[in-house]
Amino acid sequence: MQTSHYSSDAWPGGTVDVVVVGGGAAGLNGALMLARSRRSVLVVDSGAPRNAPAEAVHGFIVLDGTAPSEILARGREQVRHYGGRVVLGELASAEPAEPVAGDPRFALTLADGRGVSARRVLVATGLRDVLPEVPGLAGHWGRGVVHCPYCHGWEVRDEPIGILATGPGSLHQALLFRQLTDDLVYFSHGTRVDRDTRARLAARGIRVIDTAVTGIVADDGAPAGVRLADGTVVARRVIAVATRTLARTEGLDGLKLPMEDLPDGTGRRFASALAGSTGVPGVWVAGNATEPTAQVGAAAAAGALAGAHINADLAAADTDAALAAAPAGEATA
Repeated sequence: MQTSHYSSDAWPGGTVDVVVVGGGAAGLNGALMLARSRRSVLVVDSGAPRNAPAEAVHGFIVLDGTAPSEILARGREQVRHYGGRVVLGELASAEPAEPVAGDPRFALTLADGRGVSARRVLVATGLRDVLPEVPGLAGHWGRGVVHCPYCHGWEVRDEPIGILATGPGSLHQALLFRQLTDDLVYFSHGTRVDRDTRARLAARGIRVIDTAVTGIVADDGAPAGVRLADGTVVARRVIAVATRTLARTEGLDGLKLPMEDLPDGTGRRFASALAGSTGVPGVWVAGNATEPTAQVGAAAAAGALAGAHINADLAAADTDAALAAAPAGEATA
């Protein structure tokens, strides 16, 4: 956990309109929409964003080239400007509580024992990238080892790039990275590469190596090559790998949110429908926790949409409560 980048706000008392679990782009943009609608919002941020290793965010208009930490810091301040609260902490539990006049309630507790009641919950916990167990690979993650041609491609253009295959999706990845370099090698790494696939790769000048990969060789803190089982080292400055992506679920088991497997064993995510609604009334999900391929801009947009729908749901509930409390004559006037 990163604990030095900002101070937590005061812990709220009573019941808040919305607790947002996750302080990334999706969570902060959802909180921003809600705070601007004068909803009481509490963002619980673990302080460990997925893109922390990256030097900059790319493919996001206006903010292209901005450090992830700067975007999140500015996002937190904007949420606070409208009255939202952001606290640093790990969620320990979240579960439904007794409704109030039919309006949902949720009880959330942090690892340090602090608890809060919420009318609605937005889950924006992001995901965890699971890399192949290849010695030396994880240490370069987010820099010399990358996964997304749109996030990192321009920065590694014209470099000798190796695709470390993890499954069928790696072929798609190879074709996208081929747009960025003429020097591309496809390490099959035990995955099946049929005749048609080999022909497609060969047609684009992509060499296929079937010998098992045993490690990544580094030079001056950056990848220098891929070591094979026969001892050969294939010089590569960049390694592209499709990770297995797992939604972060810590502390959320009590909500019993529906989940689903991604195709070809590539991961697991929270299932969601329109605007991030889930099968649990009162709970929404946004960002990489439900859409692993979303970049920062798309995740932020999903958070904004979820926030707007949560506000609309609360507005309807507020109206129902006001109608139930109004004297009969006023209600029918």
